Amino acid sequence: MLPRPKRDAMTALYAFMRVTDDLADGPGEPAAKRAALAAWRDRLTAALDGRYTHRVHAVLDQVVRTYDIPARHLYDVLNGVETDLDPVSFATFDDLYPYCYRVASAVGLACLPVWGLRDPAAWPVARKYAEAVGIAFQLTNILRDLGEDRAAGRVYLPADELTRFGCPPGTWCEPTSREAFRAMMRFQVARAAGYYDRGAALGPLLSPEGRAIFGVMFGVYRQLLREIEARDYDVFTTRVRVGRLAKLRLMMTAWPRKWEWIT
Repeated sequence: MLPRPKRDAMTALYAFMRVTDDLADGPGEPAAKRAALAAWRDRLTAALDGRYTHRVHAVLDQVVRTYDIPARHLYDVLNGVETDLDPVSFATFDDLYPYCYRVASAVGLACLPVWGLRDPAAWPVARKYAEAVGIAFQLTNILRDLGEDRAAGRVYLPADELTRFGCPPGTWCEPTSREAFRAMMRFQVARAAGYYDRGAALGPLLSPEGRAIFGVMFGVYRQLLREIEARDYDVFTTRVRVGRLAKLRLMMTAWPRKWEWIT
């Protein structure tokens, strides 16, 4: 879907994000992981100054320079994943939002210069839409992973909302709390859907090849949110996934989008 130079650029960005995630999610004590992330942050700073200590650094540095990617987005991702090293809780959605921005919106904002825009004058509004898409994606991840995150001591849903709906984490699977849990999840899904609606406007602003890959990613995540709703918000029995056939349908729309046969 992307020409070779842009595919290589995306591969470099993905490699950086993958190493970052592995350092945070891999085995080990939080203190050791925090030290490893701090060292990785220092190595990123050195790489952006032309001093490479990892096989991804030289290519990443070139990508950042070629596509004028703001380095702050890479640091935002590092700061975001570091949040997950300790038990997580957020008092309000205003507290949760910066986390979602760092671990998801910042990734999209780093990719945006590689995908490219039709009109360079659209950058300010495109960045706002890309931020909304990242928030939508991360809210979807949070809803899908409620059970395993709770088991790991991480509760991302805002505490004030859980209190308002009367469903603290310990009651999510209790039959007596089922209606309260459904009501809370309807609220969460509706909010995520609002961010999808806002972020959908990014697609038409992208270059044709950028719109193609964005369309597939956006479609898969939006379908994942719909699957959560279709399961009546049961995210505990089995992991919610988008089926292969649905993914294939989305992939089949990529080339028509690239060549602008469909919108």
